[in-house]
Amino acid sequence: MKNLRDKTAQLDDIDLALLRALAANARMTNAELARLVSLSAPSTSERLKRLEETGVIKGYHADIDPGALGYPLAVSIRVRPMTGQLHKLVALLTKLGEIVECHRITGDDCFIAVAHVASVTALEKLIDKIIPYGSTNTAIIQSSPVKRRMPDLPSR
Repeated sequence: MKNLRDKTAQLDDIDLALLRALAANARMTNAELARLVSLSAPSTSERLKRLEETGVIKGYHADIDPGALGYPLAVSIRVRPMTGQLHKLVALLTKLGEIVECHRITGDDCFIAVAHVASVTALEKLIDKIIPYGSTNTAIIQSSPVKRRMPDLPSR
């Protein structure tokens, strides 16, 4: 598979317009997208298929509020694995349903995970599952002034 730089170099103005439109509303129909970029629906569909096959578009997602599902606390958990526990820690973090994303990072800690929990008691139970494999540093997320978003697309 080509690297990201190669993928970006292959994108033209129409591809970028499609990506911007989908980032704003992933539920746009193929017909709406085609009208937006002044192409036929089949041509638009082929472009989207190519963007998916090359990995530029990785999926289409609903933005669901965890608080509405009974998980009002969002937390950031930095984790430093104990010696020899890295692989076990990764396996555990992958299995824990409260963890919605996890990144391997540079610095003193190896991972930063984001979790959603129902209460401080639930947070404590989650941390208790992790600490046999590493030390944690946890922060409750108060607000998110910048929500998860797509980075700026190149201008052509």
